[in-house]
Amino acid sequence: MRAITDSATMLRRQIIHIWRYPTLILTYTAVPVVFLLLFVYVFGGAMGAGIGGDRATYVGYVAPGIMITTIAGAAQGTAISVAMDMTEGIVARFKTMAIARVSVLTGHVLGALVQNFIAIAVVTLVAVLVGFRPSASVPGWLGVAGVLAMFVFALTWLSVALAMVTKNVATASNLPMPLMVLPFLGSGFVPTESMPAPLSWFAEHQPFTPVIETLRALLAGRPAGASLAEAAAWSAVIALGGYLWARRLYNR
Repeated sequence: MRAITDSATMLRRQIIHIWRYPTLILTYTAVPVVFLLLFVYVFGGAMGAGIGGDRATYVGYVAPGIMITTIAGAAQGTAISVAMDMTEGIVARFKTMAIARVSVLTGHVLGALVQNFIAIAVVTLVAVLVGFRPSASVPGWLGVAGVLAMFVFALTWLSVALAMVTKNVATASNLPMPLMVLPFLGSGFVPTESMPAPLSWFAEHQPFTPVIETLRALLAGRPAGASLAEAAAWSAVIALGGYLWARRLYNR
């Protein structure tokens, strides 16, 4: 019970940070919005023709990739936040207090969930303004929210562990950056079959692709099929690995 109440207290701390520093949300949303506008208005005509449609068709295709890019970018912010706590001494103070040890990291993870969903909501609104017209039903939208939450949870625990590996904030800000590349090396912006064979194989077997394909199917009102099981499996492996790694580093 103490772990739950202490985690709620740490979550409140993170929400206060979000409220006091709204530029964090702007940072998380600015890059995905720029990518969205760039790919829709600069490359959208050619990309849409490449998938057998037009610019409007491509907006619907690229929107799930932009959502996942938002999550990958926010992981960098989580790593910075954790590294700041670790290097500025506040965590050492928390360890001397009568609070559940896991609550410190859990607060960061839950706060990241809030930040990510705010950022994804803003990015989705911009996508709607430029022509995104999802046809998901209510259960479909619930499925979208569940898939996003599960993947945010996984990447956040990974970013927490990466932050605790480092000795300073600058290094912590750089370690999650490769995550931003994976949506581009998956099905986020172009079909994987359009890539050269070795890259296509990698794109089809890396964790971001099944998540993107699941979102794409649910937003279009189609069954997610096997991609949902793959997305859940990847998320579980990343979350468990990140959690165990972060807990070991924190206890050390």
